[in-house]
Amino acid sequence: MPDDPGHRVEPGDEYRHPVGPEPLWGESYYLDFVSDGTGDDAVAGYVRIGLYPNLGVTWWTTMIVSEGRPLVASVAYDLPVTPGDVASIIAPGFDVRAEVAEPLTAMTVRGTAPASVHADPAGVYRGEPGQPTTIDLDLTWTTDGVPYHYEVTTRYEVPCLVGGEITVGDRRIPVHGHGQRDHSWGVRDWWAFGWCWAALRLDDGTRVHTADIRMPGMRVPLGYLQPPDGQVHTVESLTVTEELGPEGFPRHARAVVEPGGLDLEIEPMAFGPVLLTAPDGRISRFPRALARFSAHDGRSGTGWIEWNQPDGSATGQ
Repeated sequence: MPDDPGHRVEPGDEYRHPVGPEPLWGESYYLDFVSDGTGDDAVAGYVRIGLYPNLGVTWWTTMIVSEGRPLVASVAYDLPVTPGDVASIIAPGFDVRAEVAEPLTAMTVRGTAPASVHADPAGVYRGEPGQPTTIDLDLTWTTDGVPYHYEVTTRYEVPCLVGGEITVGDRRIPVHGHGQRDHSWGVRDWWAFGWCWAALRLDDGTRVHTADIRMPGMRVPLGYLQPPDGQVHTVESLTVTEELGPEGFPRHARAVVEPGGLDLEIEPMAFGPVLLTAPDGRISRFPRALARFSAHDGRSGTGWIEWNQPDGSATGQ
């Protein structure tokens, strides 16, 4: 169990929650994966279903990436909010269902959606349509560790193994690997402050999750370390630095995590970015990447890392 009862996740929290009154009150299910495949089967991806009931829309952002291959992006910010216990999307071209197969143990995403292929991931920022295609998902996230609730907000993270298959156009790709899923509810203002979030699995089985929250005038460290012995350690301090390239895409990053003195060199391998526009016109760039993580003690692993970059917070553009 988590090292503090405040971090425990209740099974009932796997489902949707009463809607608050704020316009930007939202609820999201966020799931990523890195497949262990090689060659054409070496893929990674993420799915996010974000509900904004008071705005009357659902955000769908799903990316399939592979090092050295074009990005496959499926993005829509104007889909209907469908009733239900979890999240589903039923709209022209979309038929997707996310379901809790067993609370805190397994979650599935199955369905089909339109997508586009981009040789340059930054084309998503520029609104380029890409080459039309479709994606089909049949994936299961099975808990592989301890679900971990944040202490300061209504959100929890779950380390997982991931299996199933995806289909891009007529190309079927088996998926067998690892990933992370999270569920959050409450006011979600992407444009208020930046952050750097990451989740990874090292080759000794250690699961690492970090969130460097970058509010004006202060930075807040969040996350956990889950070594193979089953213990859960809350992140006490976190220093994340990055070198930004064109379009604000990080070329390289480093994270130093306590407890344990974990020192990670981070190499983004393939980006699946999104551009987020607020109802009032504010813009945030959101480069999310499959990454390779190399610890100074010799361990290594893979996972996902993201940066939220509200107006003015990213340089190198």
